[in-house]
Amino acid sequence: MSKKLFIETLGCAMNMRDSEHMIAELTQKEGYHLTSDLGEADLILINTCSVREKPVSKLFSEIGQFAKKKKESAKIGVCGCTASHLGEEIIKRAPVVNFVLGARNVSKLREVLYRDKSVEIDIDYDESAFAFSDFRSSPYKAMVNISIGCDKQCSFCIVPHTRGKEVAIPHELIINEARKAAKNGAKEIFLLGQNVNNYSHEGKDFSDLLEMVSQIDEVERIRFTSPHPLHMDDKFLKVFASNPKICKSMHMPLQSGSTKILKDMKRGYTKEWFLDRAFKLRDMVKDVRISTDIIVGFPGESDEDFEETMDVLEKVRFEQLFSFKYSPRPLTKAAEFTNVVDPQIASNRLTRLQKRHEEIVDEISNATLNREFDVYFEELKDDAKVAGRSDNGFMIVAKGSEELLGKTKRVKITYPRRTTLYGEIV
Repeated sequence: MSKKLFIETLGCAMNMRDSEHMIAELTQKEGYHLTSDLGEADLILINTCSVREKPVSKLFSEIGQFAKKKKESAKIGVCGCTASHLGEEIIKRAPVVNFVLGARNVSKLREVLYRDKSVEIDIDYDESAFAFSDFRSSPYKAMVNISIGCDKQCSFCIVPHTRGKEVAIPHELIINEARKAAKNGAKEIFLLGQNVNNYSHEGKDFSDLLEMVSQIDEVERIRFTSPHPLHMDDKFLKVFASNPKICKSMHMPLQSGSTKILKDMKRGYTKEWFLDRAFKLRDMVKDVRISTDIIVGFPGESDEDFEETMDVLEKVRFEQLFSFKYSPRPLTKAAEFTNVVDPQIASNRLTRLQKRHEEIVDEISNATLNREFDVYFEELKDDAKVAGRSDNGFMIVAKGSEELLGKTKRVKITYPRRTTLYGEIV
């Protein structure tokens, strides 16, 4: 009988890629097979996120539920960012856990698997050149790490304390991985890093890397996340705008529209710089789709500061918004700030921000009616439908079957909705 692996992945695209690495190591070197049935699993992995408070508090209730449903002999491993910052405390609070593996220690998975109560959470460990086995969640696109860790010291963010200092993966390894994935059918390459456009290796910057990946014949589309507004120089914007293989959607994490709050957040840029880059992007790239992250209720945020954020929302009109009420994270500078915003005020601000953004998105979506987009289909849906993304990142659904997966088709929008556009293949 083969051994069964159940894995739950929380958080960002980096975590998704880490999970792919773990699945590859266990299926190809340890004889495991993936299962979606927790009850039949011999090994249960929880790949955690610690960016916000909720996923952390949820972890221990999740472990408790898993412990009730698992078979007696099954092992539980807690991995990822929460593993990095809680370490041994996880096993103390949940003795059912067999091992803890930090986000910077994925390559040690096969070691801790056989050492009960093992804890590996070294955030200075360098696995940038480790040759992971290969596994892709989708045959149609490939996530490729270009760096690990983060050198920024944003006062609200725990990531540098869970993923360690930024290390660039050698560009030769990146290109080889992208080339191999493309030859195996992945026409879309998704480059990952905490600050992708801060990439630097042996004289090559991120703009150079984008050009190198685009030279792989089989690659049709290139996406990436997350760039940092501070590093959006003219060279980067020019390459983004001019290279036809680079998808025209850009994630620009604003966090706050107030220069004062941005300074307290240690973001390194001003409201004026952010707007300058966003306006330049809109001027250079027709139909560019811009997404962002915003935190409301950061310590010291006044009504005037929040209005600055609303002003940026109105001026940029983001096509997608990930917004959150500030929650203090351990090990961060902002956790020491005492000028806390009243939780009800913060909630009211978040509601207002999200409501206005929904109105903007409805206007943007409605304007796509009868427009045509090139869609790269990558997912089967119910009722004989397929889904994919346009070049600029709209999620689009049309009638179709499995034979359309991995292909790009022209789609005319017939029924636009807020998060998804529905259309017909032309």
